[in-house]
Amino acid sequence: MSDKIPLTRQGAEKLREELQRLKTVERPRVIQAIAEARAHGDLKENAEYHAAREQQSFIEGRIKELESKLSHAQIIDVTQMENTGKVIFGATVVLADEDSGEEVTYRIVGEDEADIKAGLISVASPIARALIGKEEGEVAVVQAPGGQRTFEIVEVRYE
Repeated sequence: MSDKIPLTRQGAEKLREELQRLKTVERPRVIQAIAEARAHGDLKENAEYHAAREQQSFIEGRIKELESKLSHAQIIDVTQMENTGKVIFGATVVLADEDSGEEVTYRIVGEDEADIKAGLISVASPIARALIGKEEGEVAVVQAPGGQRTFEIVEVRYE
């Protein structure tokens, strides 16, 4: 994992917040649960103890994963860049579906930040790959799982 992982400033902040919560809230809580389960005696047949240990393992794994991602993160803040009108990582793009005329707005983010319901699409997604480098007014052809779709780029914002 020596390659840089692109993240928006907001995405990096969310990962830092999750890491902080895991270290200061979740880790102490599960350690306390293990201590309480140990106090109940025989550990071989103690389901609470085994569940708490499993949860501890998950939390520690997630902490390591977040620390690794943050240490390899290349944080990109598009608000500091000159808006050339080109679609780049971190840009917010308003698209018009050429078939239906429906407008959708997406922000191109890192893979760890992607959330289609929130309008955040991964830079590795077919839509983002079709949009990167294009400008307002251009048409992007997307090879979607449901077939080929065309979108006109209505607006590009760096926010």
